[in-house]
Amino acid sequence: MPLTVTEIAKKMEGRVEGDGDVVISGMAGLEDGKTGDISFLSNPRYSSYLATTKVSAVVVNEDWSGVSPCSIIRVKNADAAFAVVASMLCPPSVVPGPGIHPSAVIASDVKLGTDVSIGPYCMIEKGVRVGDRTILFTGCYLGQGTIVGKDCRLYPRVSTREYTKIGDRVIIHNGAVIGSDGFGYSKDGKVWKKIPQVGIVEIGNDVEIGANVTIDRARFGKTVVGNGVKIDNLVQIAHNVKIGENTAMAAQVGVSGSTIIGSNVQFGGQAGISGHLHIGDNSVVGAQAGVTKDVKSCTFVSGYPAMEHDKAIKLHAHMARLPVLKKKIEEMEKRLSELEERIGKGLK
Repeated sequence: MPLTVTEIAKKMEGRVEGDGDVVISGMAGLEDGKTGDISFLSNPRYSSYLATTKVSAVVVNEDWSGVSPCSIIRVKNADAAFAVVASMLCPPSVVPGPGIHPSAVIASDVKLGTDVSIGPYCMIEKGVRVGDRTILFTGCYLGQGTIVGKDCRLYPRVSTREYTKIGDRVIIHNGAVIGSDGFGYSKDGKVWKKIPQVGIVEIGNDVEIGANVTIDRARFGKTVVGNGVKIDNLVQIAHNVKIGENTAMAAQVGVSGSTIIGSNVQFGGQAGISGHLHIGDNSVVGAQAGVTKDVKSCTFVSGYPAMEHDKAIKLHAHMARLPVLKKKIEEMEKRLSELEERIGKGLK
């Protein structure tokens, strides 16, 4: 429903600058918004778009400084405020009501909580338990002994292998595979022999897992994803990895087996982590970093091989100068050769 700028600001505990009576009916980006829309500016990189935006209001961080052609709302965290505005202006997600679709195949001993929704063509094997108000969308597969907590959402074609444990309020997006075999083999002459993968995957509460993520079961013991972890699309988590609470991974991160990741760690897109490493709490791994050694807590690493970010950017700057240095060396070699030739001829 439409709301005034003042009403929106009150909900997010923000401060209005400009006309607070402007009516807002939608959300949009700074570039493509129109009158009646509200937008957000959290990254200074996009400040230039604000000068020419057509939206009626913009949410900014408290410390933002600049000129705005429309009303602004100052808040402590513009990114967090986005969720508040979305809940007020946007329609809620369409979800199926409680019930079991007739095409679902459910083993006789499965235990379902209250108000559970099981969509078309879902397959639920023996010994599975599903908590209250959890939703399984079309085509989900829960392997034998899987436990899913309360208020979870498993979107179409999510697959969990046997004995996977999933906590409460977990969201798993389309096509994710939880609990497939880890990459475990031993060389027998010229032949690779499979090592049985007999462990499980355990996922904590309030976790969100993106589309087509793969999380491998442990060789033995557990692969663990801690409470509050957020995983983007196309991430690979190998066997026996342990991820601490509130860690976040951007798309296409790959984590090799038996790596231990601390809490509140941030991974940029396409970062690669070798096996059997320790990544400390509150550390940051930059995009496309190749981590081959342990990372201490509260450290920012980037580059390949990954090193402290300040060192990595200096190294990159030096490497960028290599063509210039090469040319200078060639010129010096030429001058040295000419000088040697003159000396050989007895010339000054």
